[in-house]
Amino acid sequence: MAEIRPFQALRYHQERAGDIASLACPPYDIISPAQREELLARNPYNVVRLELPQGEDPYGEAGRALEQWLKDGVLTTDMDPGLYLYEEEFLTQVDHGEQKKLRGLLCRVRLEDFANGVVLPHEETLSKAKEDRFQLMQATHCNFSPIYSLYRDEAHVTRQRMDNLAAACPPRYQFSDGLVTHRLWVVNDQAAIAALQEDFAGRKLYIADGHHRYETALRYRDACRAENRYEPGADYVMMMLADMGDPGLVVFPTHRLVRDLPGFSEESLLAACGEYFEVSPQPGQAESQAALDRLYQEGKHAFALYAGAGWTVLTLKDPAVMDRLLPGLSEASRRLDVTILHTLVLERLLGIDKENMANQRNLTYTRDAAEAAASVEKGESCACFLLNPTRVEEIGQVAAAGEKMPQKSTYFYPKLITGLVMNPLWQRE
Repeated sequence: MAEIRPFQALRYHQERAGDIASLACPPYDIISPAQREELLARNPYNVVRLELPQGEDPYGEAGRALEQWLKDGVLTTDMDPGLYLYEEEFLTQVDHGEQKKLRGLLCRVRLEDFANGVVLPHEETLSKAKEDRFQLMQATHCNFSPIYSLYRDEAHVTRQRMDNLAAACPPRYQFSDGLVTHRLWVVNDQAAIAALQEDFAGRKLYIADGHHRYETALRYRDACRAENRYEPGADYVMMMLADMGDPGLVVFPTHRLVRDLPGFSEESLLAACGEYFEVSPQPGQAESQAALDRLYQEGKHAFALYAGAGWTVLTLKDPAVMDRLLPGLSEASRRLDVTILHTLVLERLLGIDKENMANQRNLTYTRDAAEAAASVEKGESCACFLLNPTRVEEIGQVAAAGEKMPQKSTYFYPKLITGLVMNPLWQRE
């Protein structure tokens, strides 16, 4: 099953690089060009220069910058192999909401082909994103950001172990980025490391966020083998492992935007939806969201539609329709709200097939419901669909069935920050 290893992480040297709060950055795929410039203006050694390089030769620039920072001692290697505890403390909504904490384990994990059933994906990936990450790995031979994975531990033994370790000493890092407080502990105790390794020996891991990076790591490993190129860490990838039952786990929905669809008619769409859904007009967005919240608690499958004329909540009449249409899929996949929306509405009623979705020709995504509605009002989109979040247990069930959800089915919040620890692939196991 899952094999985890301690490693000697690359970390910033505070006296040479500056405060860690000015050096870390969000995940590369949510950083805008303006935010990238802001991060570098704050500190020229910010990890965004390595994780999201730009210019005529971006990957070469990242490789050269990493080499120079190592030479200058801006980045240094921890003396002893260790595991790292990472904690995020946050509010579930900006400036309000429930206060939560999520604590996980940062480590190396042995790469396993998906067919082995040890590391399990739950979402489809895009080729362009994987090629970008592969070129960066080829140039830098390093993981700068951890893949976010989950594990099952009904007794929460590992989480209790991590809590005890964190309580024994203050964190090495503690800072806020304005929304999330980040903390990191370094664990070098050999007995503690061995106990944590033993915990995971019988477990499977479920990728929550980072599917592109995991598939890229597999490709990188295979390229090293094919080229007979020895790279000690190429059989491993850096992950943050969190308990699937942790009350700090938060999953947000990713809403759908339909655009540039010839002949789109809201009236015709609503009429066609009546075959599968109860069609309930709503006074506005707030009322639609309240209805979605209520239906979610009731375990019903629903989403809200806005196409400019008014808001409508669509509630599936009979889940058995999915059994007839998708008999080859597991019940877990057939019962996902996102599968229902894609199958019944986007594909059957609007004619947006899977290839179209993958290439985002007529379908795009946003986590922000207000942004989705604004896109329709500005005429940028024909319609938007607001979804309820996918439940964590549903993610595990789909992955355990060896299946994948449609792209952008989940949004784990908050994202893991990049730059606290880095995994050098040239380092020995």
